[in-house]
Amino acid sequence: MFVLVALALIFLIAIQDESSGLSGVFGGSSDSTFGSGSSKFINKVTTILAVAFMVLALLVAFVAKSSNSSSSILDAAASSNSTWYQDTAAQN
Repeated sequence: MFVLVALALIFLIAIQDESSGLSGVFGGSSDSTFGSGSSKFINKVTTILAVAFMVLALLVAFVAKSSNSSSSILDAAASSNSTWYQDTAAQN
């Protein structure tokens, strides 16, 4: 869900009109990509997606922090590596 919101946000920012987006990069010389009334709609959807992106980012960070008891990825890798080494030594 987080990746889909991020991709949709990137797309909507890219298609906005020249004064507020990156559509000039694609060679658009008109005021709006999809007509004159679409600018307000695209701005509202972009705002909603930006808020959803921030909420999902905080949610992902919270879930990752609460589900991982180690303090870092390196600590988790070191503990799993030492467990593998102990299991291998016990089998030999």
